[in-house]
Amino acid sequence: MEPEMNAALVEDLERFRKRNEYYMRVGKAWKRGYFLYGLPGMGKSSLVAAMANYLKFDIFDLDLREVQCNSDLRRLLIGTKSRSILVIEDIDCSVELQNRDSDNEPKAAEDNKISISAILNFIDGLWSTCEEERIVVFMTNHKDRLDPALL
Repeated sequence: MEPEMNAALVEDLERFRKRNEYYMRVGKAWKRGYFLYGLPGMGKSSLVAAMANYLKFDIFDLDLREVQCNSDLRRLLIGTKSRSILVIEDIDCSVELQNRDSDNEPKAAEDNKISISAILNFIDGLWSTCEEERIVVFMTNHKDRLDPALL
């Protein structure tokens, strides 16, 4: 990682760590999200490990292929604890998320394990308030395959 990028990330993590009062005052969930992309072997997973080490946070690796439905996703999220980093690797190929800008016909509800709506609610909606002091990291090798709402 370039030194300038590394310094910016450390500064962002420090700002996040120190802003509990701000989040309480404005009524927002104390969370932060990152989206990492790049070719395999570029250090995305190593960066997450370094972030967790720096902050002394636990890491939870969520494999969306193992989640059967949106309510399972909600249960898993509620079960993670504060001071954690939730990692969703290879989000572009772990579930069939319909790109909302696509001309393809939407899949039948029974074909979708998890809806894009559930993912978005997890990031910014009501589900995001389940725990405090949480970081969410999405990773992909191919960001062009994702619905722009996830970016």
